[in-house]
Amino acid sequence: MPRGAYTADRAAALSGVPISTLHWWARHDILPPSLSPARVKLWSYSDLMGARIIYWLRHEKVGDDGRSIPAITMPAVRRALGNLRELDLALWSEDGGPGVRVNRTGHIFVTTKPTFERSGDRQRLLHSGPDEALEVLAPFQTLRGAKGPDLVEPRPQLRIVPGKLGGSPHVVHTRLESVALGALANSGVPTAKIYRLYPEVAPPAIDEAIDLERQLAGNLRRAA
Repeated sequence: MPRGAYTADRAAALSGVPISTLHWWARHDILPPSLSPARVKLWSYSDLMGARIIYWLRHEKVGDDGRSIPAITMPAVRRALGNLRELDLALWSEDGGPGVRVNRTGHIFVTTKPTFERSGDRQRLLHSGPDEALEVLAPFQTLRGAKGPDLVEPRPQLRIVPGKLGGSPHVVHTRLESVALGALANSGVPTAKIYRLYPEVAPPAIDEAIDLERQLAGNLRRAA
């Protein structure tokens, strides 16, 4: 079973990386879509992590101490992507999974639980000095203002599991995808009616799904 399967729009919205950047990386064989490089390109869950890693490594950053951190060279990027391919995506389940960190040299570390710190919706660098690292699955903000959600728990009652529903965000312990609920809301169906359509789902979970889809749509608008 594919571990996640995302079109360009979906991969860009979930990773937070502009869709034009994803296509450029695919054309230049930096991050080709690993599931399908043909006319209908499909990126995997690993590719979502890869997109964040490349973006973080290749952009200048500011550390917690205010100093500038230069972009990293492509050899470190390729090292990180090579390490990423060795991750076992079966480690992630409905009940969670490990954290994934990448440091400035392109080395990837799997942790027993996420170790990132959040400042609002944006994570901070974990350490100063050469050990600065990115928690890859945590909320991710790009220079254009797009905010990729947490790639395990995008909302308290939503989950992303690489081997379930093609990696689509869904209400925890169900097969109800957030994209379906968002489509209903976008078509003008009142929220109260959506609650009635899914009486087995708690209204707060439906609210979270609709909110997530609005965030993802906003990511695409910012990247346009």
